[in-house]
Amino acid sequence: MEVAIIIGSDSDWPLVAPAWELLKDFGIETEVRVLSAHRTPAACVEFVQEAEAAGAKVFIAAAGLAAHLPGAVAAQTRRPVIGLPVAAGPLQGQDALYSIVQMPPGVPVATVGIDNARNAALLAAEILALSDPDIDAALVQYRRRQTENVLMKDRQLQGRLEGDK
Repeated sequence: MEVAIIIGSDSDWPLVAPAWELLKDFGIETEVRVLSAHRTPAACVEFVQEAEAAGAKVFIAAAGLAAHLPGAVAAQTRRPVIGLPVAAGPLQGQDALYSIVQMPPGVPVATVGIDNARNAALLAAEILALSDPDIDAALVQYRRRQTENVLMKDRQLQGRLEGDK
């Protein structure tokens, strides 16, 4: 496994599934687990250690509310950890975002936007692409498709605007 995704609750899966799909599309072996920094701390530590020993190079940890999961993962590994704040509770993920982004010095966690699982997957792929030319090539193709899609939408808009003249 190259990427380990840990979600704090099974209710986070619909949000994280697109990240798993994107990683799979890039050919990146990924494992997903439901573990909690608070309710299953020993199992969480055990999984992080086992995943690292099995070759995990990047961790993605999704959590809402107090969002301690990314920090708990980062405390157990020197591998990059990407925190994914989940829109939950009365603050709709703002509390999770602040919790993840404000890690203490010496225990960094990269952070993406609230509910932005695809960016978490892309960041993980970019990290892996530093040493994997196949993933790098897949990212080049992904970016090329993004560019083509935007330019196509621009042409469509321009055509509609020309028709309105």
